Amino acid sequence: MSSLHHLQKLINHKIGITIWLVTLLMILAFRGPSSKEFFSNSSDMMDTCPIENKAFQHGEEMIYKVFYNWGFVWIPAGEVTFSVEESTQDFHLSVVGETYKSYDWFFKVRDYYDTWIDKKTLLPNVSIRDVTEGGYTLYDKNQFDQEANTVVNLRGRRLETIKENNFFQIENCMHDMLSIVYWARNLSFENYQQGQKISVKIFADKKTWALSVKYLGEEKGHKVRGLGDFNTLKFSPEVIEGTVFPKNAQVNVWVSDDQNRVPLVIESPLSIGSAKAILKSYKGLRYDFSAKMD
Repeated sequence: MSSLHHLQKLINHKIGITIWLVTLLMILAFRGPSSKEFFSNSSDMMDTCPIENKAFQHGEEMIYKVFYNWGFVWIPAGEVTFSVEESTQDFHLSVVGETYKSYDWFFKVRDYYDTWIDKKTLLPNVSIRDVTEGGYTLYDKNQFDQEANTVVNLRGRRLETIKENNFFQIENCMHDMLSIVYWARNLSFENYQQGQKISVKIFADKKTWALSVKYLGEEKGHKVRGLGDFNTLKFSPEVIEGTVFPKNAQVNVWVSDDQNRVPLVIESPLSIGSAKAILKSYKGLRYDFSAKMD
């Protein structure tokens, strides 16, 4: 294999990984220590369960374009779409992460996340993860009982080949990877200090995981490619050093400083190169996009 062909395969592989990674970043799936270790050391847990929804509504859709950086070149890798549908008692939250078809021959990503949350509490009732990432596939369904603090989990390579039927006891006010994003959009940051951490818990992959996000304060006039300049709130989720993230990696997230609290830009270093997700288009926001500067 020529060195040029090997380099192209490496780039395509990283592009595929980037789509998978940013899909997880967008739903704040940053896995830290176990819940027992984390919560015993944390003094800044948010006491906001349940929380009233004032940030989003039925029909909201946000599409993000994902880029992978190789040297000085930003390569468009694919897109991640977030959408909301409303029923009588629930909100259906949906995320789809896809590589562009030109990269499917090497590393095809088709990630589907669906969560149904209670409209009164914003806590999840059912969550489904159905993903294809290269040669890896997974179907993972969680049925939450928030009153009994239990989860029934069905898991297998595909829906048709479920091999696991698990039962778990969980803590109260438990979120999943997707519900936590929409919950966080309803937090009030007026009384937060720069550097303060937001600590929550999610249930994913048959475990309770800790999530810590540092609030970095306001940033005026942050440029969003193709959309203009925005007044933003900046955050940095904690990530774990390993095969994906380098040592001391800092992921940065900019969110619109208005009532919508829309994630605008995510930037993340990787073990090789870096990734970026930029809001490409939106519709159905609950409020005027007042964070956008004239």
